[in-house]
Amino acid sequence: MSLAIDVRGLNKSFGAKHVVRDVAIRVEEGRICGFLGPNGSGKTTTLRMLCGLLKPDSGEGTCLGLDLIRDTRAIKMRTGYMTQKFSLYEDLTIEENLKFVARIHSLDRRHERVAEALDRLGLTDRRTQLAGQLSGGWKQRLALAACTMHEPDLLLLDEPTAGVDPKARRDFWDEIHALAARGLTVLVSTHYMDEAERCHDIAYIVNGELIARGTAAEIIDQSKLVTFRAEGQGADRLAHELEKAPGVAMATPFGQALHVSGIDRGALEAAIAPYRRAPYLWTEVEPTLEDVFIRLMARASEPA
Repeated sequence: MSLAIDVRGLNKSFGAKHVVRDVAIRVEEGRICGFLGPNGSGKTTTLRMLCGLLKPDSGEGTCLGLDLIRDTRAIKMRTGYMTQKFSLYEDLTIEENLKFVARIHSLDRRHERVAEALDRLGLTDRRTQLAGQLSGGWKQRLALAACTMHEPDLLLLDEPTAGVDPKARRDFWDEIHALAARGLTVLVSTHYMDEAERCHDIAYIVNGELIARGTAAEIIDQSKLVTFRAEGQGADRLAHELEKAPGVAMATPFGQALHVSGIDRGALEAAIAPYRRAPYLWTEVEPTLEDVFIRLMARASEPA
């Protein structure tokens, strides 16, 4: 197993705020790892430490076989980093932005590389359009073209599909899988559960601590959650009553349906027993990734 990322004990504080706490993460070459967690959980700070933009307060390890602390310049040269906020020049055209990035990286065959990037991301017909006039989906394509034009070995993506439509998200993920198939390693932060399920495996961070790691199926299995789904008129409105019942870890509406989950099967079945009547239809279902992550967030906020 060749590891593109192999770090441990990462810590970072800003003043009194301890943002990343003893994080250890390993990602195999050619894998797509989803990096999940609520806002403020430390995802962006971790990504910036991995690509050499931030120096950890403590920790060690390697990225692309290079020392995380000593070889930051070399890591930057072999890494593509797509920031959460669009960071290219809005008063330049798509083509001008890519030419500028090519010069920044001192790339050879600049004209060919720019033409290839435009073609690969479907930007050729829009190459003379100003970046500031693009929609969110097209800005996303331009940013991806810019951060992969120097042919990096590692790609770090910070919530790249926030605010774009479902079709643009699907196209983006098709391109990410195509890049991974050619050997690129991807670590991508996201809030979307359907995107998390498209990753080869997942790392979940809350309050700066990595609390879950594995494939989607492994994380669901490790949760030990038992989940029942209620359907019927007004089933979603039972959430407020059931979330207070003994044995219920959480009760979450999904449209007009309701997911009720707990760790103790007997206590959970006792809690829902009074409601197992018309008009409600109850079935046991496998917990969703969203069920598990809501539970992990709730546990992380509980007093020690």
